[in-house]
Amino acid sequence: MRVELDVKPITSNGTLVGYVRVSTGRQDEQLQHDALDREKVLKRNRYVDRGVSGAKLSRPGLDAMLADVQAGDTIIVWKLDRIGRSTAHVISLIHDLTARGVHIRSISDGLDTTTTMGKAMLSVLAIFAEMERCFIRERTMAGLASARAQGRVGGRPRQVNDKKHRQAQALRDSGESVPDIAKTLGVSVATVYRVTTNKRSAATLG
Repeated sequence: MRVELDVKPITSNGTLVGYVRVSTGRQDEQLQHDALDREKVLKRNRYVDRGVSGAKLSRPGLDAMLADVQAGDTIIVWKLDRIGRSTAHVISLIHDLTARGVHIRSISDGLDTTTTMGKAMLSVLAIFAEMERCFIRERTMAGLASARAQGRVGGRPRQVNDKKHRQAQALRDSGESVPDIAKTLGVSVATVYRVTTNKRSAATLG
């Protein structure tokens, strides 16, 4: 399994940008702000999402940050799970950012894409992300095969139930093409577009 990341050799001489997320109102974001203080990230250069789950693809603070950062900037987070909802999502996001010349530094994880070691860590993470996508595809296909064996799958359904909706989104998140997803689930291409979102497009908005 070979996974390549396109990391541009751009020096880190831009702005230090911080991102903070807490998923519930009961969580304390001060820990993350304290960490950003130690990294010399100015408060005016911080983006915050409060009460927003990491499972949500679109987050106002994250979306604004992704639209504002430029080549040479460095995004600093307390942990990688603050910016992504899965390993595959984190790697996809970092891949898009590094392709734009934007660096990522995760304080707790020890990841810094401005260093040789950081780039090596990205390659390892990318392998795990690809494995995660494969597992999603295998579980989805196994579930569909089991359903067919039990006679629970007939012709093309007129609407997508919650389970099939989740399967469609999982397959799209894993990188499957929309026509292939439609064929696998027995629905129209238009239906797949209607009930799923493209995380790559959303993550690179702006």
